[in-house]
Amino acid sequence: MFALAGKAAENLRKIRADKPLIHNITNFVVMNTTANVLLACGASPIMAHADNEVEEMVDLAGALVLNLGTLTDDWVTTMIKAGRRASDLGKPIVLDPVGAGATPLRTNAARAILFQTWVSVVRGNASEILSLAQQGSTTKGVDAIHTVTDAAEEACKLARELGTTLAVTGPTDLVTDGRRTLMVEGGHPLMPYVTGTGCSATALIGAFLTVDKDPLTAAATALAYFGIAGETAGARAEGPGSFLIHLLDALYTLSPEEVEARCRIGKG
Repeated sequence: MFALAGKAAENLRKIRADKPLIHNITNFVVMNTTANVLLACGASPIMAHADNEVEEMVDLAGALVLNLGTLTDDWVTTMIKAGRRASDLGKPIVLDPVGAGATPLRTNAARAILFQTWVSVVRGNASEILSLAQQGSTTKGVDAIHTVTDAAEEACKLARELGTTLAVTGPTDLVTDGRRTLMVEGGHPLMPYVTGTGCSATALIGAFLTVDKDPLTAAATALAYFGIAGETAGARAEGPGSFLIHLLDALYTLSPEEVEARCRIGKG
């Protein structure tokens, strides 16, 4: 869709001009990667999870990203505390329910955050998204055992029930707010072989939400930009190690004009 290709370019320009601060309460495995991805995009990351400062960090930030990767009970409490503060201030929240469906801790934590805060976008793989809707859905650790197609109908229904936007990522991404649905093409087969690519996509959605108040288009354009960067990196990489380096370079060097020219977002 030409209009959304232009929107993707516009959003990237605004991020690079504004350099929004993105507050991440995220997992130990991906902190360095997601911070570098945000920096390469043009945003300013902060990784802060101490309970006695998260509210002050939310005050300073343009968006809050909550990631359940290396979860503890204390972190759940802190995430809800930060989320309530962001909700009170009207600041966007992005939730990455890593491993939801694998254990009750993760599934219940994701649902608690959703019901106690105002989440703008939930970004996850198909199995993680399905686990938020039904008790019977499971995941294989943090990996999906369902496809985006499997989750499509349930995601639309769940988005309406929760009043949020769901971004279901895979070879083709689906973004829906329950009324509108977009499909995003892009990415590269090496992306699943690098830890933190999904989490990085979540963080980028947080950055795009600071410049685009429509969660549907913010999420779709962030994923389109990330997918284009993945394609660019994959064309240059020899394996997962070099792919990550080329991914960071691509996120930094891609121009808004190139993003617009290569953007592939369509109606679902």
